[in-house]
Amino acid sequence: MTTLPVSRRAALAGLVAAPALSLSGASATAQIAANQGPQVPRVNRFGVGDFEVTTMLVATRTAEDPQGTFGMNVSAEDFAAASAAALIPADKSQFFFHPTLVNTGAELILFDTGLNAAAMTQAIEMAGYSADAVTHVVLTHMHGDHIGGLMNDGAETFANAAYITGQVEYDHWAAAGNERFDSMVKPLAEKMTFIGDEASIASGITSIAAFGHTPGHMAYRLESNGQQFVIFADLANHYVWSLAHPDWEVRFDMDKSAAAATRRRLLGLLATDKIPFVGYHMPFPGVGYVETRGDGFHYVPHSYQLLL
Repeated sequence: MTTLPVSRRAALAGLVAAPALSLSGASATAQIAANQGPQVPRVNRFGVGDFEVTTMLVATRTAEDPQGTFGMNVSAEDFAAASAAALIPADKSQFFFHPTLVNTGAELILFDTGLNAAAMTQAIEMAGYSADAVTHVVLTHMHGDHIGGLMNDGAETFANAAYITGQVEYDHWAAAGNERFDSMVKPLAEKMTFIGDEASIASGITSIAAFGHTPGHMAYRLESNGQQFVIFADLANHYVWSLAHPDWEVRFDMDKSAAAATRRRLLGLLATDKIPFVGYHMPFPGVGYVETRGDGFHYVPHSYQLLL
């Protein structure tokens, strides 16, 4: 047997003995950092063919009484059972809000703008860009948490951008007399391009009519170098209480029956073709797959497939 030098033996002994050292006393206490609370990443980047896609968390909050929002047409017992099966509480939920940036190599396209300009601008900078670099802003629909970052104290947040949105969606809100729409979206109308279903907004990016959540709600399909990806916005606002159970009513869906039918149709397509997607309110980074399960669906979070 080879004899270890004394110095190495002493060093190894020190490593073994270290856990037995006392951590009591003021000097040890000073070495322990104070709790800093849960941390959620803010930026997530991956590839879709030759496109670079970045999801950005601009807000998150905890909400009480989730059945006041999701599963409004089912019993409390069914809601609790579905929650327990997914290992989540039935009495509170966590909301996430994350717009998506797509760098096509020729354009930098932002899908939705969060709740306010400050958080949206900060997120874009954390992603390595600036608000001035955004070439196009696409609005999937006109709810406040999707249009809130368009304007900053009356000035455009994205000074160099063109704007794209659905004609049906814009027409609805223009006639509705909505204050947030009037202050955030209407001033940009002359710079907007209005589209319908299956419209090409850039090479490899096509609109998908996904009406129901709002009258003209849109999803978008990305196709590049043989890969596909879908930005489905608010098609399903929770991975269990909406995606897994597409017929459960959601308070924010303006036409609940149409929204449920749209969920079934588009989630079925995503499951059949195994197309990854990002949902605006899915747990951040919001990227995953869907598979059929029983009469509904099951959310499969992205792991590393789009990093390869």
